[in-house]
Amino acid sequence: MTGAQGTAGDVPMDEMVEALRDVARLGGFFALDADSGPARGEVRLTPEAFEVRARAVNERYGTAEARIGVSIAHLGLAARLWSPVLACALVHGIVPLMTTVEWAGEGSALRLAGPRGNRAPRPVPALAHAVAAQADGVLQRLESHLPGRMAPRLLAGNSASALVGSAAQLLRYRPGLRAPVTELTRELLETGRLPGTGRITGPGLTFRRRSCCLYYRAPNGSKCGDCCLAR
Repeated sequence: MTGAQGTAGDVPMDEMVEALRDVARLGGFFALDADSGPARGEVRLTPEAFEVRARAVNERYGTAEARIGVSIAHLGLAARLWSPVLACALVHGIVPLMTTVEWAGEGSALRLAGPRGNRAPRPVPALAHAVAAQADGVLQRLESHLPGRMAPRLLAGNSASALVGSAAQLLRYRPGLRAPVTELTRELLETGRLPGTGRITGPGLTFRRRSCCLYYRAPNGSKCGDCCLAR
């Protein structure tokens, strides 16, 4: 793992942009568009903008149960937050500052306006707290205003599921990082609100969560691979 102890906000924008572009090449949820311009107020991660996306999920899956759309949209957002933050921390030794993260448009992709970052701290517990503050911190700020009543442990379970899924994907793409990826993931599962949300069950970072994202309740839905209800 690269990186060294540093002070807050000590990564120049051009270095942060290059790191984000590099990890975006991993594809999928690792892509976080880096934009040197200011944040666009109309696409911030506001409760109103999230609710629009949750309703779109309900329409896509043909269900009127609002909790399903909220949970699935929340799970997807969690993956898009954890993936680039984890990858930047472990590949480049930089923790992106996610205070200006926003949706890149009407879809689910994200952008980071005026990207800045901190040098990844050591030891691992300090790094876990730094990573969680940026990825899970964004989620928790949004969750306090979600539409409808959502169980806190379901939301924490979504975050944990997204974290381990992101880590497993990073491990697939960068097998040489097996030790630091595994160590940081295990530490993150003991950080903040994530203790008790699930457990790692195999060397490839397979996971069994202790809650359910509700996808199985949608028409033609099913239980996810890490679901507590799966046998």
